[in-house]
Amino acid sequence: MNEPAIRPAVPADAADISRIYNQAVLNTTATFDTEPETVGARERWLAAHADPGHPVLVATLGGAIVGWASLSTWSDRCAYAASVEASTYVDETMLGRGIGTALSAAVLEAGRAAGVHAVLSRICTENEASIRMSKKLGFVEVGVLHEVGRKFDRWLDVMMLEKLL
Repeated sequence: MNEPAIRPAVPADAADISRIYNQAVLNTTATFDTEPETVGARERWLAAHADPGHPVLVATLGGAIVGWASLSTWSDRCAYAASVEASTYVDETMLGRGIGTALSAAVLEAGRAAGVHAVLSRICTENEASIRMSKKLGFVEVGVLHEVGRKFDRWLDVMMLEKLL
């Protein structure tokens, strides 16, 4: 497989970003959202990520968007300004090809360049591939929150991980 091209997201990418995210909403516990989001909601989300410390990147293969990664505000309290939450989603037909790792590494580097200090990640404990990828990238487990989410008629645990840049 060719390496994906990774670039900053632009407003025209909102539909593909939403499509990939909605795959996870409907079919996985990678997100605890339970209702698909609209393209308009993703357009507003992209506009809110204009700050260099909150980048959104997309991966493309053959011109098609196959994944995305972002760093988002962790908290609106001022003391948390240099702390962000990482998210990475890959098209369900492209999993296991290293796209998520490439995107995650690139978004972490973009955060580092923008002065981000701490990157936090919340991952459902049954999402073993994402936990492995995060640890490979230098994230460390800082705890598990038990039965804090409910999706697909079952209680779910969430692992908290962090990486200091």
